[in-house]
Amino acid sequence: MDPSGSASRQGRLLISPSLSTPTFSTRSASPSPAASPAPHHHHHERRNSTSSPKPLVPFPSSSSSAGGTYRPRSSTGGGAGPRGAGASASSAPGAAFAHNARLAAALVPAAAFLLDLGGLPVFAVLAIGLAAAYLLDALQLRQGAFFTVWAALIAADVAFFFSASLSSAAAASLPLTTLALLLCAQTSFLIGVWASLQFRWIQLENPTIVVALERLLFACVPIAAPALFTWALVSAVGMANASYYFAAFCMVFYWLFSIPRPSSFNNRKQDAPMQDSDGILGPLESCVHSLYLLFVPVLFHAASHHATLFTSWGSVCELLLLFFIPFLFQLYASTRGALWWVSRDARTMDQIRIANGLVALVVVVLCLEVRVVFHSFGRYIHAPPPLNYLLVTITMLGGALGLAAHAAGKVGDAASSAAFTVLAVLVSGAGAVVIGFPVVMLINICVKPHLMFFLLLILLQFLPLPMISGYYVARFFTKKSLSSYFTFVAIGSLMVLWFVVHNYWDLNIWIAGMPLKSFTKYVVAAVIMAMAVPGLALLPTKVRFLLELGLIGHTLLLCYIENRLFNYASMYYFGFEEDIIYPSYMVMITTFLGLALVRRLYVDQRVGPKAAWILTCLYSSKLSVLFMTSRSVIWVSSVLLLAVTPPLLLYRDKSKGPARMKVWQAYFHASVVAFSAWLCRETIFEALQWWNGRPPSDGLLLGSYILLTGVACIPIVVLHFPHVQSAKRFLVLVVATGLLFVIMQPPIKLSWVYRSELITAAHLSDDDTSIYGFVASKPTWPSWLLIVTVVLTLAAVTSIIPVKYVVELRALYAVAVGVTLGIYISVQYFFQALVLYPLLVATVVAAAVFVVFTHLPSESSTRVLPWVFSFLVALFPVTYLLEGQLRAKSFADEDEAEKFTNMLAIEGARMSLLGLYAAIFMIVGLEIKFELALLLRDKAADRGVAHGPSSRSSAFPPKARLLQQRRAHAAPTFTIKRLEAEAAWMPAIGNVSTVLCFIICLVLNMTLTGGSNRAIFFLAPILLLLNQDSDIFAGFGDRQRYFPVTISISGYLLLTALYRIWEETWPGNGGWALDIGGPGWLFAVKNVALLVLTLPNHIVFNRFMWDYVRQTDAKLLLTLPLNLPSIIMTDILTIRVLGLLGAIYSLAQYMISRRIRIAGMKYI
Repeated sequence: MDPSGSASRQGRLLISPSLSTPTFSTRSASPSPAASPAPHHHHHERRNSTSSPKPLVPFPSSSSSAGGTYRPRSSTGGGAGPRGAGASASSAPGAAFAHNARLAAALVPAAAFLLDLGGLPVFAVLAIGLAAAYLLDALQLRQGAFFTVWAALIAADVAFFFSASLSSAAAASLPLTTLALLLCAQTSFLIGVWASLQFRWIQLENPTIVVALERLLFACVPIAAPALFTWALVSAVGMANASYYFAAFCMVFYWLFSIPRPSSFNNRKQDAPMQDSDGILGPLESCVHSLYLLFVPVLFHAASHHATLFTSWGSVCELLLLFFIPFLFQLYASTRGALWWVSRDARTMDQIRIANGLVALVVVVLCLEVRVVFHSFGRYIHAPPPLNYLLVTITMLGGALGLAAHAAGKVGDAASSAAFTVLAVLVSGAGAVVIGFPVVMLINICVKPHLMFFLLLILLQFLPLPMISGYYVARFFTKKSLSSYFTFVAIGSLMVLWFVVHNYWDLNIWIAGMPLKSFTKYVVAAVIMAMAVPGLALLPTKVRFLLELGLIGHTLLLCYIENRLFNYASMYYFGFEEDIIYPSYMVMITTFLGLALVRRLYVDQRVGPKAAWILTCLYSSKLSVLFMTSRSVIWVSSVLLLAVTPPLLLYRDKSKGPARMKVWQAYFHASVVAFSAWLCRETIFEALQWWNGRPPSDGLLLGSYILLTGVACIPIVVLHFPHVQSAKRFLVLVVATGLLFVIMQPPIKLSWVYRSELITAAHLSDDDTSIYGFVASKPTWPSWLLIVTVVLTLAAVTSIIPVKYVVELRALYAVAVGVTLGIYISVQYFFQALVLYPLLVATVVAAAVFVVFTHLPSESSTRVLPWVFSFLVALFPVTYLLEGQLRAKSFADEDEAEKFTNMLAIEGARMSLLGLYAAIFMIVGLEIKFELALLLRDKAADRGVAHGPSSRSSAFPPKARLLQQRRAHAAPTFTIKRLEAEAAWMPAIGNVSTVLCFIICLVLNMTLTGGSNRAIFFLAPILLLLNQDSDIFAGFGDRQRYFPVTISISGYLLLTALYRIWEETWPGNGGWALDIGGPGWLFAVKNVALLVLTLPNHIVFNRFMWDYVRQTDAKLLLTLPLNLPSIIMTDILTIRVLGLLGAIYSLAQYMISRRIRIAGMKYI
């Protein structure tokens, strides 16, 4: 590739290897034709390979290049891959935004932090705005939804600026608070830009805008996200290491956004003349990102530690580390194309990478020596100064240079291999001298002639073990010899054993609940197994089980060690005790590294699916120690995950084809899940105790066990038996039963079940009694009745009980549900009125029989159900009057205080009765409305089948047959025509039940709230259940279904306004207005006049709701201003509501009329 031609495009960075400062060219030049296509294909293959990093990586592009421009091929050959295909697809018109996952990783946590920082006001504003935007988008008002999203974000920003947390911080540091507010505003703006890219109409109508927005996001997110993430982390863990957190986040987001990515919207063939880069970002943005990564962490550290910046060599080393570690990361990222703006020439980039990387690596190693090695591990360095500095430098710098050379692919020929071997031997020998391996070993042997030390002395007399291990590890890297690696593992194991014995074996310390000598045995075993795993991974496939056994054994040891360290947080030494907290982030790091390793080995087919399944479950179970305090939670979680995950992991490949889990395997896995959940009972108990703050009841514990078992069996049914209806029904029944036990917590004694010591000790505690005292409670046994009712209903709905086909079973089911639910309601809510129990049970039984046989009619049900409904209506006044009369006579002779208390109890019971009957009448109205709608739909389908033209497509008869099959299964013993002939009473009964429900709700509203204006807007929709019949509502049809709602709202508010005027003017017996100067005739006349001004719009709109006759626009515009005086001048809130509602009615009528007119014009 020609270096000059590679940098001659418009907007490319012109740089030579001798220059250190980039200069941007503004000249346009044609690409050099000297470059051949062969290097392009070669570099593209190296880009898609999984080997070590290569010197140069081209841009991902959606089209093939020509001439001297450096582009990978995306149209032909294996070099395209999925990346090229995705880029080509993304250039199509209206393509979706392809980088949502990348932006979600940055902006979703940032938005969550801002919501937590802003508090409830920001959350409320944002929730209302986004709900409105969702509603507008559902109504296909695209521009309205777009502007609503931005309005919600702006309103949330305003609420955020006035939050209490930032106002209190502003008093401490005004400049810092201003910067924080600007950062929050920028983040909100970026969230709005990201949301704007989700609107497809913007992509279609403004293709250049979406390209600019995409570029804006990739340019600004790596600047704003690291600061906000560091802010959040510092708020949680403190400011001590904030600069290192900031540098880490800068590197993460640099990798996510500054590596060249293909645009989601650009069409390369059309936009090539205007593009200054092959990716989303241009050279200017990429240069700014590089400068931000290198210098801003250093400046942040200098600003936050300015007082101690140059007080010691450690402080200077911190500054150098914060610069050169991101610099090394940037050089590694250049192998993925991060420094494309410096040069496109592979040789030039390789030279830049080697020269700068060598300097950066030397500085980083030297700073780590000062800041980490000598600062924290000085006790293990046995060489005297100044020899110790020299040996540590040789060890660390030599090892780092050797690894970097091998990773860069510079170790290949004989000379480089020999140099690498010599360097490895030198590094291992120097490291051994630093830790005192040979010398200290001999001294200890002379002093303590022990058998094990004597054997080690015999080995050391013949071979210098550290240097031999260095030679063999170098031979493994250069010759790929497995025997050399296992020799290194054997020698390295002896060295690790010596180090542990020499430094920790004789210490009388207890750590992790055991002696240090025992704990080091587990650590040494884990280290040796970890050293052996890379060699086992290179063994042939036939002995793959050795790698699987090694990985499983190492994971078990790691789980055991971390469980002991996390749960036994005390160390005992020389009679003293000290708390040592194993950090939570170490558990998370080892877990995610282990999961990534398992994923990589499974993808490379080095471990089988069963081993990957076991390892995934073991590593995932380690996270449970972060949430549970039980010392056995990690093993219990492992068992539960091993029981739950086989349908997801073991049968994953089989589930794609016809061969799925067999029936006996499903039963076996379900049994294992149930047994594993039972083993987790202590963990479930501790989780519930932590959530509730007190020991859970036995009913809650049993319900949680049943619920956990049912949820754990969901993958078995959903993934492997989706066609088996009985399995789905039984699973629904199990999950519902568990939920009912959790919610109701019925009284149950688990003494007949094995109860652990932990659960027994928690139940024997008297903390609740000592804190809260003895609290009288209602009887809890009726909860069993509600559980039985719900379970029976679910069994009937899911056809486990065949009530659809057996009339006797249907009747028995209705009576049983009515009896259990009636007894539950009586005991739970009317426990002081024993005389009402038979009437309440009869009421609920009658309602259950009516609803069940209306939904599933039989031969004689249409003749009996009207009498059942009449009996139900007759029970209403009898029960209501009986409640007051009988109970009032029982305390007629009591004193006034007790009589007043009992009268309040009677009033509360009557309100409960009214609520019960309102719910029953609403259920009856809903059922009848549903059945009538189903009847009309079936009649329309029959009419379409019988009178449909013969010229219809051939797809219609199968649909008709499907409808008839459905109706045959729904009502096998009763035809639709007969139902229409014998069930003409259904609309009338539905209307009666609807009107009764509405009236009872109005009574409850007047009694409980004093006639709230807001309540009518929730109660009026009940009238949507009205039906057209031949008696009461003869002229009422489907067109007039909204008329009762609007007329009831207007009438209720009108009557309420008149009542408020009367009450304010003539309260009580009257006369107070003249006596003390209260509202008089002027008040009444003014408000009545304002009330009259609101009536025209209500009358016109309600008439329109009845006949839909279009009014002239002039009439609507003339009546609309009549509502303004009522809104502004009235003294009664109800009249103001009427005025606002009248204005809304006028605008709604205008919009509906306009829409009907437009639809008619389109039809014409």
